[in-house]
Amino acid sequence: MAKKGILLVNLGTPDSPSVKDVRKYLREFLMDERVIDIPYLSRWFLVNVVIATFRSPKSAKEYQKLWDERGSPLKYYGEDLTKAVQKQLGKDYQVELAMRYQNPSIKLGLNKLKKAGVNTIKVIPLFPQYASASNGSVIQKVMEIVSSWQVIPKIDFEGPFFDHPKLLEAIAQNAQKLMDQTVYDHFLFSYHGLPERQILKAEISTCQLGDCCNTCKSKNRYCYRAQCFETTRLMAEKLNLPEDKVSTAFQSRLGKDPWIKPYTDEVLTQLAASGNKKVLAFSPAFVADCLETTFEVGKTYQEDFISAGGEQWDLVESLNVHPSWVDCVCDMAKT
Repeated sequence: MAKKGILLVNLGTPDSPSVKDVRKYLREFLMDERVIDIPYLSRWFLVNVVIATFRSPKSAKEYQKLWDERGSPLKYYGEDLTKAVQKQLGKDYQVELAMRYQNPSIKLGLNKLKKAGVNTIKVIPLFPQYASASNGSVIQKVMEIVSSWQVIPKIDFEGPFFDHPKLLEAIAQNAQKLMDQTVYDHFLFSYHGLPERQILKAEISTCQLGDCCNTCKSKNRYCYRAQCFETTRLMAEKLNLPEDKVSTAFQSRLGKDPWIKPYTDEVLTQLAASGNKKVLAFSPAFVADCLETTFEVGKTYQEDFISAGGEQWDLVESLNVHPSWVDCVCDMAKT
């Protein structure tokens, strides 16, 4: 009996923290037309002449701090997750890990499943909230690769899954460990940002980038900003957090164009100025440790918060290979 193929796909990571490999990674990542959605020549100049030249050395230093004896956490936690899911699903499934950018590539993962003779493929982009620059890019890449196959098996794509009960349970359990030790004044949910134009280009006619995102229903389910606010609402409900002690914000903006608001770096300053001394931060857009969690939210924002007058800034651990997160992935694989 043919196996069912499962392809887990995360964003990607450099092969090493060297400037050369970081530059290679940034070029592939940022030249994706779904990531920087501007005309090709402008994108090529921005990425290859400006960003790859001047940002790579700085990013390489950050990756060197993130790297440990196992390498990049994003990659090895992905490998650990793949093994755990494979073990739980059993011999009727073949589970492979891929990265949208760099290694292991989506093409390699798909070819492994093809060689194994699977009769179906379920692609699970490991991004809880849907965005064109993440899920959309993975889907497009998979379709480009399989379009050249003589025989294309049944292929399904999973997501978004921000409201999956077992995902929420895993985040809640990680948060509760810290909440049992500290009484926090505020809870800040920080999500990766997107340029406003990408939300508006998504043909979600109801989105005004305002209060319309406070609820997430069928008509705006694919609005990234609305999904993020809904994730916060579901987590606050699960953890019994008072509404007036919860905020949603967006990090990692790049360039001068407006990105979705509010901005995390501005919100944390306002929180400190308002007398909030102890803040618990969440990063629910990421499922594994990476620069955006460990360093941006965990260290940079911590330093900024304390400099602004705060006293304690803690970050809820990423899902990595939390048992409930493994269960969540297995549920998606089997549906």
